[in-house]
Amino acid sequence: MDLDDLRSFVEVADAGGVSAAARRLGVSKSVVSRRLLRIEAELGVQLLARTTRGAALTEAGATFRDHAARASAEIEAARETIRPDGDLRGRLRVAMPLSFGPTHFAPVLAEMAHQHPCLQIQTVYSDRFVDLIAEGFDCAIRVGYLADSDLVAKRIGPIYGRLLASPDYIKRHGVPETPDDIAGHQALMQGTEAWQFMDGDRIVTVRPQGRFKADNATALAVAAVAGLGIAWLPDCITYPHVASGALVPIMTDHPPPPAAAWVIRPPGQHPARKVRVLTEMLIGAFERNPEVWGIRR
Repeated sequence: MDLDDLRSFVEVADAGGVSAAARRLGVSKSVVSRRLLRIEAELGVQLLARTTRGAALTEAGATFRDHAARASAEIEAARETIRPDGDLRGRLRVAMPLSFGPTHFAPVLAEMAHQHPCLQIQTVYSDRFVDLIAEGFDCAIRVGYLADSDLVAKRIGPIYGRLLASPDYIKRHGVPETPDDIAGHQALMQGTEAWQFMDGDRIVTVRPQGRFKADNATALAVAAVAGLGIAWLPDCITYPHVASGALVPIMTDHPPPPAAAWVIRPPGQHPARKVRVLTEMLIGAFERNPEVWGIRR
């Protein structure tokens, strides 16, 4: 049984349809459909029930999906074992943050593509937290404080941030002096997140309030420059605004604890070599160019 056929079936099963699986695999719908027909013909059973909304697994398909996924993973692991230092092949599907993924992480992916010309790289840039398993990603890059989950995380470098405001906002509203004072200010946030600050050796958590929200750090920086409120933002987003004086660090006696950038992958005993290579390249990028990330020495 062909490995590409197995992979295509698993993708269709997980994505819920041929169209979504084809996008994940980077091939046409007709290619995926032919692969499915070959598997069903070889097995002599129907694995998928086609519907107007996509495809649903039959009882036989649900059973075969788990075996097909394990077989694909085992074959890929075997290939990596016999050529551990060779070119990467197959597909790497990775989710990256939109806020500074295209400027800070994309160069690493471009270098990876140069070094491994047989590897297909598909990147989705979004500040939402994608579902790695349901949406078929090999890994994701996440920035901030890592929440508890069943996913496997590898720290690739520190991300420092500050609380900032524009001179105009400071003139009109003053600035918070302690974490407790934040409740009296308009906060610029991504959602309903909590902010953390250092009070000596103790971490203080506050839940700010505000009327302006955006799921993108660059957009929040623009709002802060416009004087709409105070914002906790990474240095690698705000350094040009701080350098120009458009934003001013505030509450410096209570700095936020360092956050981090992470490579997140679905649980499994061994990470795929392509994910390991990407992780190593990202760690190297942090170490070679700390100033790009706003890392303080």
